[in-house]
Amino acid sequence: MLRFLTSGESHGPQLTVIIEGLPANMSIDIDQINEEMFKRQGGYGRGRRMQIEKDTVEIVSGVRHGYTLGSPVTIVIKNDDFTHWRNIMGAAPISEEEQENMKRVITKPRPGHADLVGGMKYNHRDLRNVLERSSARETAARVAVGALCKQLLKQLGIDVYSRVVEIGGIKDEGLYDIQTIIENVDKNDVRVIDDSIAQAIRDKIDSAKKEGDSIGGVVQVIVDHMPIGIGSYVHYDRKLDGRIAQSVVGINAFKGVSFGEGFKAAEKLGSEIQDPILYSEEQGYYRASNHLGGLEGGMSNGMPIIVNGVMKPIPTLYKPLASVDIDSKAPFKATIERSDSCAVPAASIVCEHAVSYEIARSILEEFGSHDFSRLAQQVAERRELNQTF
Repeated sequence: MLRFLTSGESHGPQLTVIIEGLPANMSIDIDQINEEMFKRQGGYGRGRRMQIEKDTVEIVSGVRHGYTLGSPVTIVIKNDDFTHWRNIMGAAPISEEEQENMKRVITKPRPGHADLVGGMKYNHRDLRNVLERSSARETAARVAVGALCKQLLKQLGIDVYSRVVEIGGIKDEGLYDIQTIIENVDKNDVRVIDDSIAQAIRDKIDSAKKEGDSIGGVVQVIVDHMPIGIGSYVHYDRKLDGRIAQSVVGINAFKGVSFGEGFKAAEKLGSEIQDPILYSEEQGYYRASNHLGGLEGGMSNGMPIIVNGVMKPIPTLYKPLASVDIDSKAPFKATIERSDSCAVPAASIVCEHAVSYEIARSILEEFGSHDFSRLAQQVAERRELNQTF
């Protein structure tokens, strides 16, 4: 079973990831992982921290001479900014005097963050103990995991892409084929396919930043060349769309997820939203449309899987909202931490990798192979079923 565990704080020395369940003898390209890490740090609207951090991965176990061993893979992502935070975030004990003089102690929780509820739950009077782990910095570790999974999927003939479809109410409403998306997704720094709306989006982000505000949007992930029958209708927790949905809303600031036509399906008749089944000797079974986003009964149906994720505006604002000091109970404006005015383009990268992990996990659970060559053979046999059933 594929699974992973991350550890580390936002301003700590490093993020660490342990991934278990990758098959042996799968080739690994570390440069490709670092390319994905770089993409996560990009996009219009990102803050100053992305100029400080240069996220690169170091693989310290589970890979030898470019191939997985079948044992757990450990990845380390160093934090270059830790030298400025060593006294604040160090693991060594400190004296009561040092505790009293500690800088950057947070007692004013920020609305929309985990600060107050997390402080209550874990009994932290310094809310930095909450925000350091609840920070979106942790998504760097998830991108590293997803980048490994994308390499697994690519070697099985499965491609995963992402794009932005809306920022601040400005929508990219074009109907694009997958090749057009591939060729144009990185054409601009807001990751929309329609380049004619890119400047309007930048202007909206700039306007929000000028006002000390933030802006959200919608991203889309496309999984192409999926074999059929990945997932299951038998149990709710094995449904592929259910697993993907949980992973997507587990990304910081994501508040909604849909598939294919998504919430537009509520406006249509059944005859308009179901995808008619067709057959040809060349293609086998296929659908005349893809309104359902490549998923039926909790399983992949061979059509491209379309996942839509909704990201709220980032809650760290430079015009902070009202809060209450947990020590004095006096009203205050919430503490300001370094932040982005818009992270939707970067969030599309995170979402792409979160989906990649769930696809890889379900495929490995479906076929249960510990060796990559056997896994590839099983996936090829499943693809043949679409012609022969």
